[in-house]
Amino acid sequence: MQVTIPGSSTGLSIVEQDMRHVDRVIAQRLDSGVPLVGSVSQYIIAAGGKRLRPALLLLCCGALGYQGEQRYNLAAVVEFIHTATLLHDDVVDDSALRRGHATANAKFGNPASVLVGDFLYSRAFQMMVEAQSMRIMQVLADATNVIAEGEVLQLMNMHNAALDEAGYLQVIRSKTAKLFEASARVGAILSGASAVQEEACAEFGQALGTAFQVIDDVLDYTGDAAVMGKNLGDDLREGKTTLPLIAAMQRGTPAERLAIQTAIETGELSMLEQVIAIVKKTGALDVAREAAYAEAQRAVAAAQRLPASAHTDCLLQLATQLLERDH
Repeated sequence: MQVTIPGSSTGLSIVEQDMRHVDRVIAQRLDSGVPLVGSVSQYIIAAGGKRLRPALLLLCCGALGYQGEQRYNLAAVVEFIHTATLLHDDVVDDSALRRGHATANAKFGNPASVLVGDFLYSRAFQMMVEAQSMRIMQVLADATNVIAEGEVLQLMNMHNAALDEAGYLQVIRSKTAKLFEASARVGAILSGASAVQEEACAEFGQALGTAFQVIDDVLDYTGDAAVMGKNLGDDLREGKTTLPLIAAMQRGTPAERLAIQTAIETGELSMLEQVIAIVKKTGALDVAREAAYAEAQRAVAAAQRLPASAHTDCLLQLATQLLERDH
């Protein structure tokens, strides 16, 4: 499997061989004596995805000169944690489509998805122990806890049109950016990096993850469903108050604010076209893209604090090309 930079035709060829090793670890560690566990796990892993979190760990290892085998194990760990969150997310959001395929809960049912998500979390923690590093266990355990808090925070804010930008950022930095941050930090810890280098990796991951989610939220109102592999308007249906909507309410007329507020509070998809029109008219998409650009620039500045190398160049490329993603 080749890991691709969103918007790039070249791909992250520098870690392509490493990712093949990671895929082999994933396949081996999905093995279970319970057939349904393997079926659901393999279904969602095989659906693909960008594998950005394991790629980020591998790139940080490469930038800091670590070539040990443990990087494959821990790259698989962060992918398992991410996959577990997807399984649980899709149940909570009642999603039917992800990456262009039926979600696991649509195919196997909600109970199987939740329980296999639990299996992936626990398998990830079994694999963490093998690294024999309390520091790495602490980082990944803390990250998993913060992600869970972010999920609950998002649930609490469903259909809450009063959510402001600070509240929105708190959700995405917990729910999405935290695992990016932890993946990069683990790469630095494995490499025996200095405190300064470790913080540079962690800041890169957090900024990249934040920018990634902001662009994802923009695409829900501008993207192509066939390219994105999910239904447009899913965020609105789920009552998620994302940055494009927050900016549109700040910049719109009272009538436009009321329309978006009503759409968020009801999750009424019949209002999607009207909401998209308001979001575009008010310049809210530009506001969101500028926020993503600022995060991407923060990631670039963090990567520039790492030793110059081909892997560091890839980190820089990942940050700058993130803004071009269309799925």
